[in-house]
Parts: sequence; structure tokens; C-alpha cells
Amino acid sequence: MDDVFRALADPVRRGLLDRLRDRDGQSLRELCADQAMSRQAVTKHLVALESAGLVTTVRHGREKLHYLNPVPVHDIAERWIRRFDHGRLAALSNLRNALEGPPLMTKPEFVYTLYVHTTPEKLYEALTSQEFIDQYMSGWAPRSTWREGDPVLWPTEENGEPRDLGQRVTEAVPGKRLAYTWHTLQPMHQEMFGMSDEEFAEAVKERSKVAFDIEPAEVPEAGVKLTITHDGFAGPGSRMLEGVSGGWIMILSELKSVVERQGADSAARS
Repeated sequence: MDDVFRALADPVRRGLLDRLRDRDGQSLRELCADQAMSRQAVTKHLVALESAGLVTTVRHGREKLHYLNPVPVHDIAERWIRRFDHGRLAALSNLRNALEGPPLMTKPEFVYTLYVHTTPEKLYEALTSQEFIDQYMSGWAPRSTWREGDPVLWPTEENGEPRDLGQRVTEAVPGKRLAYTWHTLQPMHQEMFGMSDEEFAEAVKERSKVAFDIEPAEVPEAGVKLTITHDGFAGPGSRMLEGVSGGWIMILSELKSVVERQGADSAARS
């Protein structure tokens, strides 16, 4: 958390985060545009943001795209804000967003990264073991054998019986990668988002996908790097994109807590 506060203390870095918030998935060339500093200086600031976990990068052809990673900020909010007056602060934030309008997103996808103090094998187990999934996903835990081609069953209501909504595991490489197709919007979402019958009929055609990539952190002391990419949305106005954006942040934060807590308990017993 010290690294996060240090990174946020610099106004130039906050400015870069603002640019990524307004338009995610930018290259170094795009982030350097209109900057009153050299390319090397911008790169140095981006390295600091990436080291603090506030920015994550994904290779796209020959370019490296930068994404805002909200997980560390969420963790800070949980520790320093929620216990005080989260309700009023959230209301003020929602009012500001309503007045200013939503941020521009030209690439309809979400890329999150977090670092977990565990091994790649244990982290993959957390993604595929029902014992782990039930802990960090609570009443919305899916069910699957997590073998390539097998279905992923998902509950349509909290603590409901998981159902086959057409999701399938597309990749399952232990210790490295897990990917599966996402379900379409369900009838409960129509009321949740206030959609007309026509809007809902169009929205249910959307089929996105999610992938979890596991790799060693650039700095060994940071643990294991987990990157989740949820893409394939119909466009920037996707209601599914809107629905999953906040959910994944909370799930990833809880996953990290569960895995590291169990790791600490195992170490204490041994």
C-alpha cells in the first residue's frame, strides 16, 4: 500500500491515470501525446504506476497497451473509506458521475491485475477448486469440472442452483491460464437495468468471454501476477460490461484475501 500512496502522490502520475480512466488501453505513443515531457520521462512514471499495481499492460501485436487497474484503489477504499462514511461518499461519487457523464471507452473491455503471495499452482487451484470458489464468490459461485470444453454452470440468483447458461471452458492450462465464455444477460437484468423489451432482445445477443492469466511477478517478492481480461462486449454502451465492471474488482480483492489467508494459516501450522 505504501507504493500505491507514493505513486498517487505525484500529479503527473495522477494525470496519466486520469487519461487511462477516460480512455483505457492506450499505447505509450498515445500517452505521450500533448505531454510537456520526454518519452523517457513518461515511461519512468508508467513504470512506477505499474510497480504499484495501478497500471497493467497487455501486448497487442507490436504495441504495449496500458490499462488502469482499480484493484489497489479499491483495497484502499475498503480500508480507509468504507469504515467511515462509505454510503455518503458513494452517493456523492454517483452524483458527480451522473452530472459529468460516463468516461469515454473506445475499447470495450476490462483488464485487471493483482499480485498474490502464493504459487502459480495454488492460484490456479483457487480459480478451479470449489472449496476456494465458494469462499470468495459467496452465493454466486459457479460450478464446473474446469476441463476444456466442459460447461460452466452459473446461478441466476444469489444462493440459487447453478444452471447451464451456455458457458464453456475454452482453455485450461494448470498454473498458467483459465478461460471461458460468459453468459448472456438474464431476465433479472432487464428490470435491473430498466431495459425495454426491444433493448433486452438486442442485448441478449452479446456473448463475451473472460480469461485469467497467471505468471511470475517482475519482482519475485511481489508474488504471482494474476491478470483477468473480460472482453468481447458489443460496444462501449454494453450493459453486461457495466454489470461486470464492479463485480470483478470485489471478487479479485476477496480472492487475494482468501488465498493469502489460507497460505498464512498453512505456514503457521507447519
